[in-house]
Amino acid sequence: MKQTLPPLTGLRAFEATARHLSMTTAAKELNVTPGAVSLQVKELEMTLGVTLFVRQTRSLSLTQDGQAYFAAARAAFRLIREATADLTSRRRPSVLTISCTPTFAMQWLVPRLSRFEETEPRVDVRLNASNRLVDFARDAVHLAIRHGRGRYDGLRSERLIDDDLLPVCSPEHLKSAGPITSAADLRRHTLLHDEHRGDWRLWFHAAGFDDVDAVHGPLFTESNGAVEAAKAGLGIALLRESLVVQEIAAGRLVAPLGLRVSSDLAYHLVYPAETLELSGAAAFRAWIFNEASADATRVAPTLAAPPHGAGGR
Repeated sequence: MKQTLPPLTGLRAFEATARHLSMTTAAKELNVTPGAVSLQVKELEMTLGVTLFVRQTRSLSLTQDGQAYFAAARAAFRLIREATADLTSRRRPSVLTISCTPTFAMQWLVPRLSRFEETEPRVDVRLNASNRLVDFARDAVHLAIRHGRGRYDGLRSERLIDDDLLPVCSPEHLKSAGPITSAADLRRHTLLHDEHRGDWRLWFHAAGFDDVDAVHGPLFTESNGAVEAAKAGLGIALLRESLVVQEIAAGRLVAPLGLRVSSDLAYHLVYPAETLELSGAAAFRAWIFNEASADATRVAPTLAAPPHGAGGR
């Protein structure tokens, strides 16, 4: 004997009503009237030839047949929902929101991001470029790159890029202002400051020159301004080396001395522990650490420096 399936509308009305034990609540979920739900359930009972509910004036309960049928219907609808979610997730890119400062985004992350997109085409990366610290839940952010000492309560924090300060300038600046062979030569050059005037003093102290006026020269509120000023030949900028690796590789900037100062600050990858349960987040974490390690080879000496205050970049 050929078995036929009951009407799908009746099954949906029955499953929702049995789950809530209320036709009114089921009607709201299905966006129909309670009368329509009642009619669909009655038609299903007539098709099956069984009574599924015990109807009383102010209550509704399942019969024994109704309980057995509800268990099967609920499992079937769950399987359909899971199969649908799996099918659509394979067709729709997963969204991964990354928070970082505008400077880090422009100078470090964006120039490399196409390589991640090539390896993970199903992950849609969205950048939240801001200088403020984000709230991961409120701002719907998955991962953040933060500058400091790496202590963030309730979050995982992994050291990503060391915070080395390196003097850089344009090749044209060296031609016009003269060569730089030692830290003493910087006395006759304009010093460009990246947000903190104390950075140059820190660098000169590590290089053994404490009698240099390390505070004169233009001050830029963001690293992007100092980078552009250095490229324009306006002077020597002391910058996070990680932010100018690409510019040096392209020949737009040079490091005439190659002496960098390390500190206890760094760029850290910060995130809630459960974030790595997302396949896109785990893939991005692996990729960004691989990118950072590729920049980590150092051929010039690094000067040790005393600890100094954490930055906000």
